[in-house]
Amino acid sequence: MPDTPVEFVIQGTTEAGKTFRPSDWAERLCGVMAAFGTDHQLAYSPYVHPIISNGIRCVVVDIRLEGIEPMAYRFLLSFAKGNDLKVRPGRPPERTKLAELDRASHGDA
Repeated sequence: MPDTPVEFVIQGTTEAGKTFRPSDWAERLCGVMAAFGTDHQLAYSPYVHPIISNGIRCVVVDIRLEGIEPMAYRFLLSFAKGNDLKVRPGRPPERTKLAELDRASHGDA
């Protein structure tokens, strides 16, 4: 199915509508999956990264992570559920391809 999302988004808003704290929760959560590169800089995993969407801190999780690191995938879902955070579908494959092309054209890939 071409419109099936290839990612999901953990939003920094609880089901009750409250902002999740601390304010850097998304960066901290993504930091668990980050690694230091050869340049000695911390880099987020390509499968888990923070974003701000409509003014709300979020974490984007690529669903391919489930096949690569099932325990990490379950941990992220458990984190969202345990903290009563909203989870929504992310981009469908076509939008993801466009975003990757855009990042590559700007030297961000």
